[in-house]
Amino acid sequence: MGRIRIQVVIAAVAVILFLAAMAYLALNVTTQQVADYGGVYVEGVVGNPQAINPILSQSNALDQDLVALIFNGLTKVDEHGQIMPDLAERWDISPDGSTYTFYLRENVRWHDGAPFSASDVVFTLNAIQNPGYQGMTYLSDLWRNVTIEQVDQLTVRFKLREPYVPFLEYTTIGILPVHLLGNVPIATLAEARFNTEPIGTGPYKVAEVNARKIALVANQDYFRTRPYLDRIEFVFYPNDEAVFEARKRGEISGISRVLPSNLDEVRKDKSLDLYSSPLSGYTIIYLNLDKAVFQDVAVRQAMMWAIDRQQLVDSILGGQGIVIDSPIMPNTWAFAGDVGGYTYDPAKAKALLAAAGWEDEDNDRILEKGTTKLEFTLATNEDDPVRIAFIHAIADQLAKVGIKVTPVASPWETLVGDMLRRRQYDALLGGWQNLPADPDQYAYWHSSQATEDGLNFPNFINAEIDTLLEQARAEQDQAKRIELYRRFQQLFIDQVPSLILYQPIHNYAVDAKVNDIQIGTMFSSADRFRTVSDWYMVTQRVFQDQAATPTAPQQP
Repeated sequence: MGRIRIQVVIAAVAVILFLAAMAYLALNVTTQQVADYGGVYVEGVVGNPQAINPILSQSNALDQDLVALIFNGLTKVDEHGQIMPDLAERWDISPDGSTYTFYLRENVRWHDGAPFSASDVVFTLNAIQNPGYQGMTYLSDLWRNVTIEQVDQLTVRFKLREPYVPFLEYTTIGILPVHLLGNVPIATLAEARFNTEPIGTGPYKVAEVNARKIALVANQDYFRTRPYLDRIEFVFYPNDEAVFEARKRGEISGISRVLPSNLDEVRKDKSLDLYSSPLSGYTIIYLNLDKAVFQDVAVRQAMMWAIDRQQLVDSILGGQGIVIDSPIMPNTWAFAGDVGGYTYDPAKAKALLAAAGWEDEDNDRILEKGTTKLEFTLATNEDDPVRIAFIHAIADQLAKVGIKVTPVASPWETLVGDMLRRRQYDALLGGWQNLPADPDQYAYWHSSQATEDGLNFPNFINAEIDTLLEQARAEQDQAKRIELYRRFQQLFIDQVPSLILYQPIHNYAVDAKVNDIQIGTMFSSADRFRTVSDWYMVTQRVFQDQAATPTAPQQP
């Protein structure tokens, strides 16, 4: 009997184990893990908010980060620089390219529950047009030339004085609520309490603000997908190193910007995922083309062959840069990657200079042609050790082909106010950040901008490029714009009006528990939040036939 009882027990246990195994297999075969709501992400950032207001935030990176989460524009920019619908469902452009009509979404509400309408759009853009506006002049300069008309509650029309295709990108600016700010004088808008406790239409809304941090919570009524993460907090620190140390102490989950010096340590931290994305901008050596030494195109071309840009990026930036040859950014729709460029070839540089008549006749290791010595000063700002390292390394490289460069470090105010604006320099290492997604190059390289108030700092004059840039900013057919900018890039690379060195890379780190972070070209650091509604930390198990229907509604 005892043996029978033991056999019965063994059989019962076997049946139980078999059923458990079958249940486990059935569960895992027929179900899967999907994103669910919940989770708190805490990021360390440098500085403090100054004005969380889309028409006043352009000078503060943290303000721009917060605006990206709290507000929406009529349109938005995708990772390829294309303009996409946002608060506007669609828009029409008149045949002559001077009138834009935007049709707004019906289901949008402000964070306080008030309905969004065309009156909010009109108020926001009228505020930029107002003489008391205290924001960036490039915004007011454009919008003051636009007639704004509210057609009805969900339609707004803009009339331009002349066709200007890059105008669409100006409609990405965040919209403000007229019901909260309509009675605030525009001249005092910068001091409004709204700027620290903003109300927007975006995926997150402000829950808490103090001297140490700002906390945002998911907008349950967001007109697109309700974000998975319940809460995002930004903790303020004085500099990037302080942010990095805070992560090591466990105070934060993510690092908004990882310095090259900290990359190796971040890579070793298995609890962090490192993300790297090209930034829309470039570092450049401006050449004052009024100087005799730079008027020979062979000299400009030779310098591009003689500078080992990849070696400089690797040794000074730890590889965090992309060598480029034209001012139109790679990975954008207008970039032409097959129109030529320069690699490191000092032998070719020497041959090019010799063929152009540059020789070292007095054996002082500096080339000359007639009475012109191939020498110049190369300035940059004294408070940037990276740029200081660049100008000294470039001086060493150019010396090997017979070009003497004298590095000069000056205060930033001197570089901009005296040297660049007044064209009182030989060569100057500077750069651009947060360049617009639209490839319009008119402001930087058209001859009309070679003035004290213009941005054509090299005083570059080229009739064909002028024509190309004029046509490209008025042409509505993108395929035709691509061809115009292709020719521009060919001419730029051939003429070398200045020496473009590299496109910077932005590195940031996020706790490995945060999933589905998508990266692409960043037109500003705020673009790291481009897909923030898809980020998640919590999952749920659902049957596979239910997995096709996500927990949150699909984004239209």
